[in-house]
Parts: sequence; C-alpha cells; structure tokens
Amino acid sequence: MKTFDQKKNLLSAKHESLIQKINTASTDGNGVYERYSNPIITPEHIPLNWRYDFNPETNPYLLERIGVNATLNAGAMKWQDKYLVVVRVEGNDRKSYFAIAESETGIDNFRFWDEPITLPETEDPDTNVYDMRLTAHEDGWIYGIFCSERKDPAAPAGDLSSAVATAGIVRTKDLKNWERLPDLKTKSQQRNVVLHPEFVDGKYALYTRPQDGFIDTGSGGGIGWALTNDMTCAAVEEEIIINHRYYHTIKELKNGEGPHPIKTAKGWLHLAHGVRNCAAGLRYVLYLYLTDLKDPSKLIAEPAGFFMAPQNEERVGDVSNVLFSNGWIADEDGKVFIYYASSDTRLHVATSTIDILLDYVQNTPADGFRSYTSVQAIKNLITSNNVI
Repeated sequence: MKTFDQKKNLLSAKHESLIQKINTASTDGNGVYERYSNPIITPEHIPLNWRYDFNPETNPYLLERIGVNATLNAGAMKWQDKYLVVVRVEGNDRKSYFAIAESETGIDNFRFWDEPITLPETEDPDTNVYDMRLTAHEDGWIYGIFCSERKDPAAPAGDLSSAVATAGIVRTKDLKNWERLPDLKTKSQQRNVVLHPEFVDGKYALYTRPQDGFIDTGSGGGIGWALTNDMTCAAVEEEIIINHRYYHTIKELKNGEGPHPIKTAKGWLHLAHGVRNCAAGLRYVLYLYLTDLKDPSKLIAEPAGFFMAPQNEERVGDVSNVLFSNGWIADEDGKVFIYYASSDTRLHVATSTIDILLDYVQNTPADGFRSYTSVQAIKNLITSNNVI
C-alpha cells in the first residue's frame, strides 16, 4: 500500500504532466479556424491544493475534499504579454466561482493563479455567479459583467428551482482587487450582458438579452443594444434589438452576445451563441456577425448558419450538445484565439485571423430563411465555379 507521501507525489506528477501537455492543431478543418487536439482546461487542471488537504493528520487517506465538476465559459484578455482566461469553475456543490489561469502560448500550459477570485457581494448576496465577460474599457477600467443568480422571492412554497437573473458588475485595475458595483438595472431579467469597449455618444454601450424569465426569453427578440451614463450605477431604460431571432434557424429559441466585439477596419466583429430546440434537447452553437464601425448597433453582415458547433467528444458532457463562448483575444498580428466550452464541462481554444474571419462573415451567403433560397445559394456557387 502506498504511503501518504507516495500518493501525494503521484498526484503532483500526474497534475504537472497534464499542465505541460503540448496542444497540437487538428488536421481536420474548414479553413475558417483551427481546433486543437486537447481541451485547454478541465476539472483536473484545478490546483491540487484547492482540492486536497495535504495534512496527513486531518486527511490520512489523501481524499479529495473539494471536488470540481466543470471548467467552462471563460472571459479572456491579454495581460502583461500573457493569455488570461477567467474560468467559470463549478464545484460538485453546483456553486460556480471565477479563477484566472494564464498561458505563454494561449493554447496550452495554462496555470491558475494562487487563489480563485474573491468576488465581493452586494447587500442581496448572489446564490451563484457565472460566465464573466471581460472588457478593458477606454475609461481605464477593466470591467467584468457576469450573471448573478438568486432564488426567485416570488416563487411559491416548495418551488426550489425558480430563479432571477441579473447582470452583476465588477471592475479592476490589476485583476486581483475587484470592486463590486450595483447590478445592472433593467426592465427584464438578464443573463448575457456585454460591455462595448468604447464610449458611444459619450455613454457606455451594452449588449443585452432581455428575457421574460430565467430560462425563457419569451418576448425578448434577440441581442439588444442599450446605453447608460454611468457604470457605477448602470441602468437601462431602452433596449433596441440589433440581432434578431428567426424561425427555423440556429437561433430560433434564443441568442446572446459572447465576448465584446473586436474592432476591425471593416467593422465590429461579433461572436455570439444561438440556441434551438431539437429531439435531443437544446442545441447551442456559435455564430458571427458584423456591425458598422461608426454605429456598432447597425448590422451589416451575417452568414447563414453556425460558425462552430459541437463535434465528436465535444457533444458529450454535463449538459450535452453545447458550445458556448464568452472570451476571445485578438493579437496585434491579427491572430485570434477563440475560447469556448463544450457541453458545460471543459474549455477549448480555436484559432483564426481577423482577415479570415472577415472574409467568412462578408462573403458567406446570408440566410434566406427558406429551403429554396438555400438551394439558390448553392446553384450560384456552382455557376461561379463553372466559369473558372
């Protein structure tokens, strides 16, 4: 039987080997992006001293004391020449928290900082927090906007599932000391709110997703656009839908902004998720769209269908058939790192470039919303190829 120290050394060696594993690009692809062979962060990547009590007197069998169920839905940014992801870590107790991991390459060797983020609470404490979007705003602050979940106070006795979602807001200058600001005030529930990185008409601009309930969007028509004067007491009076839901599409049930858009010479490049219902349940995919450089609320291009969808082992997990992204990083050389979670379980990366993504968005046919128009798009492509 192995001794306590032998077990500890074996755990440490296995953990270090996992972190140092080289991630290689997949040979399969469509030319738009490259997936990578391995997830970049899994529950096994969480530091051992967050999970194990290494005191032989209080944990003689070296049992895992605090388990991790999933690592997913990370915000991302470049910070001091490192690629940082603010990971949603979900414990075995269903509670989520945020933790920062960094990498030199952006595709492998991610290591967590010493401790998870201590997120200040409001006077009405959150029950759960998740899916932080990071925005380095031109006002000099780094903002994190996340979903703050609380039990619905209007739920009838015995109903332990009904919840209320608001957009929680924090800001920081160093990613270590976080100031909690009041939750965003809107007329509806909000689970997907993203801060635009620049002022618009002297105001802060937000991408929203108005919902009638915690799960159902109801009358919410898609991704909204709203302005507010002050992030320290952010309030939205009017939301204009800038990216709509449509029948029999990848986003007929609901859609939401992913990370904040990337500024390019051709416009603001957006990554979003779309949801439809099918026999296997809800299916989450990712899609792109482009808005005007001077007016970020004006849609100027959107390809038909999904940009990325779960494939192979990505389809299996805690909540299957799901891809979700709320973080990407655009390097100065034009390379883009897209951080996405599969099936609410693990975190991956895919890479592309600004030029390729713009080509995809601007030159891929738009959705005609009928089978007939889909066939016409194919025939147009066939005809153009015959001319070559």
